[in-house]
Amino acid sequence: MTVSAPAPVHTGTFAVRDVRAVLPDRVLDGASVVCEGGLITSVRPGGAVPPGALDGRGALLVPGIVDVHSDALERDITPRPGTSFPIGFALAAFESRVRAAGVTTVFHGVGFQDNPGYHRSLEQARAVCAALRERRASGATPVEHRVLHRMDVRSPDALDVLLDCLPAPGPEVPLVSCEDHTPGQGQYRDLDRFVAARMRELPGRSAEEAADLVRERIAARDALREHVGRNRSRLAALAAAGRIRLLAHDVDSPEEVRRVHAGGAAVAEFPVTLDAARAAKDAGMPVVMGAPNVIRGGSHSGNVGARELVAAGLVDALASDYSPPALLAAALGLAAERVVALPAAVALVTAGAAAVGGLRDRGRLVEGARADLLLVDDTDRWPRVRTVLPAE
Repeated sequence: MTVSAPAPVHTGTFAVRDVRAVLPDRVLDGASVVCEGGLITSVRPGGAVPPGALDGRGALLVPGIVDVHSDALERDITPRPGTSFPIGFALAAFESRVRAAGVTTVFHGVGFQDNPGYHRSLEQARAVCAALRERRASGATPVEHRVLHRMDVRSPDALDVLLDCLPAPGPEVPLVSCEDHTPGQGQYRDLDRFVAARMRELPGRSAEEAADLVRERIAARDALREHVGRNRSRLAALAAAGRIRLLAHDVDSPEEVRRVHAGGAAVAEFPVTLDAARAAKDAGMPVVMGAPNVIRGGSHSGNVGARELVAAGLVDALASDYSPPALLAAALGLAAERVVALPAAVALVTAGAAAVGGLRDRGRLVEGARADLLLVDDTDRWPRVRTVLPAE
């Protein structure tokens, strides 16, 4: 077992004035915010502030973004097929990029699976987890790194490797996503659409050739079916013992939601139908959808749109999935288009996402909350992070 060091916090005092502070229930114009010892100590309209307070000049002030599912690091490690960078270099590049996007806490999706098409292997999962532990223990980092352990439920070995990579039991409960990407279910339940997607990825292949590849993929996955029951039972036991927080990935029906909930799943990540999302909410499971889905106006896989689910009140958090800059743009876009009010939209990428990750200390502009703050210029169509507070 491994031990994760606690993330360092800013221990000094800093303040910002003349901002539009997005509180949990309203926007406070002309606000002043004071922070000490890594915590917010005062949020009020105007008033005196410590010397040296930053002048917000009317900018939007929101909590630091919490990204509860990011696959971006693996793309920084392997930007092209057959080409990879050292994990340390990729991690440094990733930190700069996501901090510019306003992300202050990130859950890296680490794939505990053997999937060469996505450059994922159990060996790579071990290496990435080790690099993240080392980076987190090294001292002050511009982003707090955590792990979303993405486990292939059909793998005969993934769970044992995953357990070896978990932090020792303690107050930090690791996130584990139980996933099955076999064509014909979940995200890929529409086989015709899946075949068409393979044709786009493999130019020059005919429809029949692509269909043959899909049939081969299904046969290979079916050969691993025997491992599903054992893996699910072990995950359920771990969740029941409080050892992990279990996420159900790509649920596609109310029946599937009831099954995974009975098996210990506490969160529904990327439900692919309206009925599945509604069933998850009825079961008390927070629902996570993808921010790129909001920006693009729909799912790239042809499933239910995130905007539709947000409008129906069925989404608790947005995750970057593969595009960290989409988080802030998606949230503010939903507010600008009056899908939801600004405080509720911001909560999708702050307090709501933090709660999914089991983090109750951040994501809100209230006294006593962690002082991760963003000054945002929202004067144009696409918002821009002006400053991340506290500055490094």
